[in-house]
Amino acid sequence: MAIRPIFSSLLRNKTGALLIAAQVALSLAIVANALYIIRDRLALTARPTGVTEESNLFHIGIAPLKDPESAEAKLAMQQRYAEVLKSVPGVTSIAWTNQTPLSTSGWNMGVTITPKQLESSSNTAMYFGPDSMVKTFGLKLIEGRDFTADDVEVIDPDKTQRMGRAAIVSQALAKKLFPTGSVVGKTLYIGVGADAQPFEVVGVVERLQSPWAQSGERGELSTIMASRRVQGYSMFAVRTEPGQRDRVMKEAEALITKSIPGNMVVQNTAMDQDRYDIYRNDRAISWMLITVTVLLLLVTGSGIVGMATLWVNQRRKQIGVRRALGARKVDVLRYFITENFIITTGGVVAGLLLAVGLNQLLVSQLELTKLPLGYLAVGSLALWLVGIGAVYGPAFRASSISPAIATRSA
Repeated sequence: MAIRPIFSSLLRNKTGALLIAAQVALSLAIVANALYIIRDRLALTARPTGVTEESNLFHIGIAPLKDPESAEAKLAMQQRYAEVLKSVPGVTSIAWTNQTPLSTSGWNMGVTITPKQLESSSNTAMYFGPDSMVKTFGLKLIEGRDFTADDVEVIDPDKTQRMGRAAIVSQALAKKLFPTGSVVGKTLYIGVGADAQPFEVVGVVERLQSPWAQSGERGELSTIMASRRVQGYSMFAVRTEPGQRDRVMKEAEALITKSIPGNMVVQNTAMDQDRYDIYRNDRAISWMLITVTVLLLLVTGSGIVGMATLWVNQRRKQIGVRRALGARKVDVLRYFITENFIITTGGVVAGLLLAVGLNQLLVSQLELTKLPLGYLAVGSLALWLVGIGAVYGPAFRASSISPAIATRSA
């Protein structure tokens, strides 16, 4: 088919063609970036925390109605909580802790390599635990060892600000502090200057996400201190046998209330509930963008249908003449599809440039990475398919116009 007549026709109807091309360009820019953001949000919500079999884990917070007066009494109360939880059928492991991944609440501290530093080398989510969090969380120890009883330090916050003398760190934190060497056996410091507190790294776990699950590296920077803090409130991470978690949660709460009068369960949450809650906004954004993308493609397709229908009505005489001169239905159909393909291609080319520019703005404002070329290709293909699909109906109706009717209505 000769392309020159199609270009000549488009030049005589520039306004309509430019409007369709502009709509395609804007749609491509938005669709490509929306698809990328959707993929990024969904990948974020599916990130592993380092905890294995999250569906078997929950955390329970217990508080006395009146704090015990002595440190010994507080420690005894913690021990009593632990004994009651371990006695619940279906519990396989528990660990006293101050926070859990994805729970949105916890400690965050600065860590330095030397006490002479004026600024921290990195921030880290600070987990405290005298028990094996490696076992209870199901963390993968890739270097060093787990805590021993000798590592654990009992700390009374009313008397000292110490955090502990031994720690296990996440691989992300280890690589950030020592990109080319091992961190195991090295002494790190919490804080800076004269108040910096030394501790020894005894192990590295592959991954342990922070309670806030920040995007990127920040959500992976974690430290577990081998310390038991003397306090009235206690939180325990509890691992159960597969399929027993919901039952254990109910029985544990009831048993704590019954067995230890004067105490109450103030928190009892499954880990997958924490995951659902913390990523609620990300899922909402994804569904919003999916809706916008679908509506935008429908609007673009409707615009193409409307414009193509108008052109068909305006060209009934020309179509009739071509049919009278021997043009087949397929020739008329091919003409309109080719015309639309040219317009759509012009819009796609402009849309690619617009999509890259929009992505640069998103990268600077939302800390996204650069838009992969694959999303531009998928967006372009989607717009081409929408363009061809949208014009097919009007083009088919045009190919069915009778030459006699077309000439009489001219």
